[in-house]
Amino acid sequence: MDKNKIDEIRLLIKEMQGNKRYSHTLGVEEEAYRLGEIFIPSECERLALAGLLHDITKKLTTEEHFELCDKYKIDVNKDIAPKLLHAKTGCEFARQKFGTEIVDDQIYTAILYHTTGKSGMNIFESLIYLADYIEPTRTFGDCKKLRRYFYKNLKKNKEDKFEVLRKTLIMSFDMTIKNLIDENKQIDKDTIETRNFFIKNKICFAKK
Repeated sequence: MDKNKIDEIRLLIKEMQGNKRYSHTLGVEEEAYRLGEIFIPSECERLALAGLLHDITKKLTTEEHFELCDKYKIDVNKDIAPKLLHAKTGCEFARQKFGTEIVDDQIYTAILYHTTGKSGMNIFESLIYLADYIEPTRTFGDCKKLRRYFYKNLKKNKEDKFEVLRKTLIMSFDMTIKNLIDENKQIDKDTIETRNFFIKNKICFAKK
């Protein structure tokens, strides 16, 4: 992609997010590229772009998210957990802002499901989800634990990297579900279904 266009996207995102969130965004962009080198080298640049765009509407208020849902005719349950709204508005906002040539269907769905996951998640979507969880600026205990687990096991099992990825994803959903239970918060059905999908399907990624 044209460097000037990437710089334009970065500038807009920085203006929308502020320094702290933008630092996380750059971390996801970097991690997505790194994961791409490991799993799908031909998609590194597109993965990095999806990482750059994944939280584009994160700083909006709940009211502003619902206004975007009305504007873009996004069907959401009014009882949705507010922290999930940015994935639903972000993919559509990014597409409307930058067009389908930049936000193609793969990048669109990677943004849409980067928080909850979805049953049948493909490799591209899974790498964006994981990059968001383990990018280098994440300092939460679970994030650091998952990051250590992934890279330690990847080093030991390079010949079976897709299985390491699958097990890491299961561990991430276990962490998320446990935290939501501990906080007495609702669990999105996509999160439960995604965990079950990876539990049931030991061969869920095309080997590339």
